[in-house]
Amino acid sequence: MSLPSDFQWGFATAAYQVEGATQQDGRGPTIWDTFCALPGKIADGTDGSVACDSYNRTAEDIALLKRLGATCYRFSLSWARIVPLGGRNDPINQAGIDHYVKFVDDLLEAGIEPFITLLHWDVPDELDKRYGGLLNRKEFPLDFENYARVVFKAIPKCKNWITFNEPWCSSILGYSTGFFAPGRTSNREKSPVGDSSREPWIVGHNLLLAHGRAVKVYREEFKPTDKGQIGITLNGDYTYPWDPEDPRDVEAANRKIEFAISWFADPIYFGKYPDSMRKQLGDRLPEFTIEEVDLVKGSNDFYGMNHYTADYVKHGDGNPAPEDFLGDLSTHPYSKNGDCIGPETQSFWLRPNPQGFRGLLNWLSKRYGYPPIYVTENGTSIKGENDLKEPEILNDVFRYEYFRDYVNAMAKAVSEDGCNVRGYMAWSLMDNFEWAEGYETRFGVTYVNYADGQQRKEKYSAKKMKEIFDAVIKKD
Repeated sequence: MSLPSDFQWGFATAAYQVEGATQQDGRGPTIWDTFCALPGKIADGTDGSVACDSYNRTAEDIALLKRLGATCYRFSLSWARIVPLGGRNDPINQAGIDHYVKFVDDLLEAGIEPFITLLHWDVPDELDKRYGGLLNRKEFPLDFENYARVVFKAIPKCKNWITFNEPWCSSILGYSTGFFAPGRTSNREKSPVGDSSREPWIVGHNLLLAHGRAVKVYREEFKPTDKGQIGITLNGDYTYPWDPEDPRDVEAANRKIEFAISWFADPIYFGKYPDSMRKQLGDRLPEFTIEEVDLVKGSNDFYGMNHYTADYVKHGDGNPAPEDFLGDLSTHPYSKNGDCIGPETQSFWLRPNPQGFRGLLNWLSKRYGYPPIYVTENGTSIKGENDLKEPEILNDVFRYEYFRDYVNAMAKAVSEDGCNVRGYMAWSLMDNFEWAEGYETRFGVTYVNYADGQQRKEKYSAKKMKEIFDAVIKKD
């Protein structure tokens, strides 16, 4: 059971979750700044204005990565730091560019390979106000293409690019449930605007077009000289049928992955949406024009995989509500015969199930022709962790066991099943702003004391990470 000797491992974060400094050096407002200001949207009423203060602590964060033995680091850029208003005719903020250029230089000097995500949900607020942001099929992809070009030009030393993080979340949580910014939904108790039956599918389509445009620019204008690679990061759980004897549950378990992952991956690898989605959604799912297919099909150099958990899936009644986005099914922590996915965590949606990681790596590899895969997020929260004080909060044995078991499952998928996994980035380097859950839920291998100047202290899992990988990576 082993991973290749050039396997890269490290940690992941995202700009709005760690940077803070939202008013510093010319950064413009994002949809998350606006959303957090709305009463009741964030569990503890907080926002990302300070977060981990990583914008001002890049040297400290790099020293931490180096201490932990990481060989790569995935982080996202704040579009609103680089083009504060977001648009292709808006001014560029040189201070924002300079910050990230120096950060990449410093990472490389420390022997850490950067993986840069262009957009991890924090769309410039002006674009939302100007033309509806992600809902605009014409304007948004052009503005994203321009932003991507500015960044590619400024940071040729970065060889690993991710266009979007988890477009499923931007589409469904932002435009169906209203749980994430900009909070649009058909539920009028939550939002005065939104159409959960149509808007998420429009947003998903537009994100694919924007992804395709950025990839085309990179491949035509930068890849020949910079020799880097570019892809997208998609999220999804593994699934098991609630009743493995019921063919409808078996079919529903597969359909759930199609609605979560293949919604984006099928157009990228095959140039079309999954048949199961077209069947249920009809004309609510946009049609690709010939030009759009040309843009999107084949637009991944690698597959970025975010994965945390698994579900038991029970088929629906064949009559899904207009706002249904799962695929006419329900998910459950227990199967028909009482088997459990895994123990509870602080996150209602997350139960550890390492064999599901191996299962999904195989599912993706078989469907998409064994592409190079980078695991760009994987990790867990711990039930009640935020209620603990030091030193107990540093003793995250549960998280260590999660990483150990998941990494071993991945190593088997590579060495025994032939999956082509090239790298792994744990979520997350440190506790941070967990979106709608605020600071109540912690995912970090490093404890951040928000009450005492954002100081970082390594937890048990942080100190064991190198040992976990040393045990499975082949020595040259």
